[in-house]
Amino acid sequence: MHHVPFRLAPLIVGGVLAVAAPGAGAYPLDAAEETGIERLEGYRLANEGEIAGNRLPPGALLDREQIRLHLADQPEFELPEVDADLTRRVVDLLGAEAPHYSVSVLDISDPQRPRYAEHNGRTTRTPGSVGKVMLATALLQAIADRFPDDIGARERLLRETQVTADEFIQWDSHTVPFWDGEAKRFTRRPLQVGDTANLWSYLDWALSASSNAAASAVMKELVLLHHFDDEYPVPVEREAELFDRPPAERRDILLEALVEPIARNGLDTEKLRQGAFFTSGGKGRISGTNSLSTTRELMRLLVKMEQGELVDAWSSRELKRLLYMTERRIRYASSPALQDAAVYFKSGSLYKCDREKNPDCGKYRGNVYNYMHSVAIVEHPADDPERVYLVTMTSNVLNVNSAVAHQTFATRLHRLMQERHR
Repeated sequence: MHHVPFRLAPLIVGGVLAVAAPGAGAYPLDAAEETGIERLEGYRLANEGEIAGNRLPPGALLDREQIRLHLADQPEFELPEVDADLTRRVVDLLGAEAPHYSVSVLDISDPQRPRYAEHNGRTTRTPGSVGKVMLATALLQAIADRFPDDIGARERLLRETQVTADEFIQWDSHTVPFWDGEAKRFTRRPLQVGDTANLWSYLDWALSASSNAAASAVMKELVLLHHFDDEYPVPVEREAELFDRPPAERRDILLEALVEPIARNGLDTEKLRQGAFFTSGGKGRISGTNSLSTTRELMRLLVKMEQGELVDAWSSRELKRLLYMTERRIRYASSPALQDAAVYFKSGSLYKCDREKNPDCGKYRGNVYNYMHSVAIVEHPADDPERVYLVTMTSNVLNVNSAVAHQTFATRLHRLMQERHR
């Protein structure tokens, strides 16, 4: 099978390295039965006051059928020319640290008159956990290839395929929610070897709880689906037919499954790709390449999703549902200004500390590097949006709490959008 060459990732040495992306739930709460994502039932009961738990903000209460694509009737839509005035105002929101940010903002409140701001939009940075959006795209592409004309078969594959965690998930500290329907209570803990749930749940854990373990389990299933095609899912004993192959062959199969679908969807894999597993256990079994992104190419991915052209209309809408925030909002999405907005969101953090230079260096406040990435679609108000805008954002501001910085920017940008639409 054809594959394109990729650059090898550089080594990271020295200091203290941390990857962090705490949980934030996604997927509409009415979809537990259709998807088999068990946690949705618990969140629904908590929101209705039947069990203990946090109530959701007003913007998080859309049902599955209310998630819609705003550019579905505009197949020819392309990013417009950069609007100099809007860009200037967006950059002003960043203050003195603006050189350390890359931001793209697309206002499609009136799809016939879109406005686009871009600041350092071609600067390349590692995507962190935002790379899980590319993983989900690749999986949805593989499923669409398997069942191009049968949506029911796609849903059955996601709902009925059982995934059991193995050494590919090691190691990860992110917790995921487990719902006990009989006891009507949640427990949260990291995934462990032997944990079994359906493929839809693992995909949800990868995106909503940002579990690296779940993402690596999904990536393993992607590789198996790509390799075995119509025979997937295969018994565990048959997996050796793939995983016992020479390392170079395994690497090629991974990149064919993970990266080529991004190119097939018209995106530039030298500007946007997830190139490797999210866990050392996965990387130990199958090597990959480096991962990278720009805010412009991330924006192009979101636009294709809103057009229904990221794989196809069903896959685009399914990915948007998977990104819908239905739990505690974090980072960019935690802005109080977005309480009444529907927010479709993924974030990622990668930071590194040198304790000798700064003993107080810590979470989201790296002093060697301090990457924070956010992609968000904001629809306000959620039930009948007057404002719809897309944001892709990366930053590397040292010694600053980047989670708070992105939240602050989200508030300022939303106020700017309100002002422009009065």
